[in-house]
Order: sequence, then structure tokens, then C-alpha cells
Amino acid sequence: MPGTITPATDFSADKDCQELRNAMKGLGTNETKIINILGNRSREQRLQIALVFKTMYGKDLLMEFKSELSANFLRLCKCLLFSIPQYLAKELKRAMKGSGTDERALVEILVGLDNRGIAEVKHIYKSMFEAELEREIVSETSGDFKRLALSLLQGNRDENDVVDKEVAKEDALELFNAGINRFGTDESKFNSILCARSYRHLKMVFAEYKMVAGEDIEKSIRSEMSGELELGFLSIIKRIKNTPTYFAEELYKSMKGLGTDDDQLIRIIVWRSEIDLVEIKGAFESLYAKPLRDFIKEDTSGDFKTLLLTILK
Repeated sequence: MPGTITPATDFSADKDCQELRNAMKGLGTNETKIINILGNRSREQRLQIALVFKTMYGKDLLMEFKSELSANFLRLCKCLLFSIPQYLAKELKRAMKGSGTDERALVEILVGLDNRGIAEVKHIYKSMFEAELEREIVSETSGDFKRLALSLLQGNRDENDVVDKEVAKEDALELFNAGINRFGTDESKFNSILCARSYRHLKMVFAEYKMVAGEDIEKSIRSEMSGELELGFLSIIKRIKNTPTYFAEELYKSMKGLGTDDDQLIRIIVWRSEIDLVEIKGAFESLYAKPLRDFIKEDTSGDFKTLLLTILK
């Protein structure tokens, strides 16, 4: 699935570093130069630029940005200078910092990563913050949602593409009996199936579930669960059914209503820019009959908006 950002041809880290230094030298800052470079280089190229910049000038590019830029434009530029595991580790830390926890961010990251991605983020988190991600999630979450988060955090999902229809039928029946076919809900059964089975297998489970229950599994979860747990299970199901559509819906939520959830908007655009942002844009327009670019133009401003639109292409 293509992203909107691809490696720049005729790339020269030395030249880009010179351009960035000139853009921030003296009085005033040439934001357009910064946008043209950061918005048109792959992640690997940006990381190389940061390394070469420090080699050439003995200065940290991130610190230079902090002294020259501000607000959301600075936040976005900073995010573009980290590897994806580093960036997501920082986002997880931010989601648990201070009073209250950003459960939507936790869920979005954990359901958006495969087993390898979760292992990388856990490793990077420990090296960056000298803390175990699992231990911090345990201290910042509670109840059934905590168990769901910990199940996802194990990164132990079956990634085998082989699907057994009989097993899928059994799983569908177990989910039915753990939810709408009993008094009370056995959340642990949903955990054990939705967090461990392969995506391909679960797509068949969802189809079988509809035949058994007479309704989509999403409807059952909405009637049986609430709050963070409902959010978590629905996110897993949407991600499995159609990943671009899931992230398109999350982008819409970040911009609808009063105010914009800038953290979520930045996170999805930066994270998915080299993975599947082209498909996400297509899904967004199909869902909301309006291009993602138009929403961003209406909900953001200034250099922040220009850099987001440059990444979107």
C-alpha cells in the first residue's frame, strides 16, 4: 500500500543541510525552505539529514528547530525527525503523561502495529525512557481496558495466512455466547480471540458471527460494552476489516466538532505517510464526500497547514 512520501531523487544530505542552515541563519526564518525539504524527503533521508547536520555544524537540528519555530509547526517538524518506533514510543509516553490517559492514542497505536512493530516500540520505549512500557500501561489504565491493552501489547498475534473455516465458525459461536447470548459479557473471551487470531482468520470470524448472531459484531459490542473497552474492541475490528477506512475515520474524528485534536492529526499523517496514506485519502473522500486536503485547509492554519498539505501531496 503506497504512501504519499517517497525518497527524493538526486538526494544530497549535505545540500539539504546547507539549505536548512541558511533558512534559520540570521534574523527571521525561511519556513518555506524547511517545508520544501521536510515535506519531500523520506523518513530515512530526514534521519540522514539530522545526522549530517550535526556533523557539519556541530548543532542538533532538533534544537535548532526549537529555537526558530513554534506551536504546531514546530511539533510537526520535530515528529518528522524521529524513526517511527521512536515517534510512536514518544506518543505513547505523551498519552500517559499527566492527569488522565489518552486511551484513543494508546488503542490507535497498539492496533496499528504488527507483532514486529510492537516489539520495536517496546524496545525503543525502554531505551528512551528507562521504563518498561507494559509496567507504565498497567499503572495508567484499569479494569477490562487494561487487560485489553496488555493483550495487544504482547505482540503475539497469529500472522499465519492459513484460515480454517470450522475454527472460524467455532470462534464466532464463542463470541456470540460470550456476549449477546448470555447475561453479562465475558470480556476475556473477546480478548483471547480478537487479540490473538490472524487478521485473515478474523475476517472470516466476523462473517460467520453475522450469520450466527443476525447482526454485525460491531453492533453487538456497542450493545454489550461501553467507554474505553468499547473503543478498543471496535478499533481492532475496524482495523482488521479495512485499515485505510479505520485511519480515515480517526482523521475525521480528529477534526470534527469544535477544535482539532492536533496530536492525533499529526500522528496519523506522519506515521502513515510512507505506508498507506494514499489509500487513507481515498477512503476519507469516499466516506465524507470531500477530500482530506479540504478538511485540513479548513481546520489548520499557517506553516503547519502548508507542511501537512505538502506531506499529503
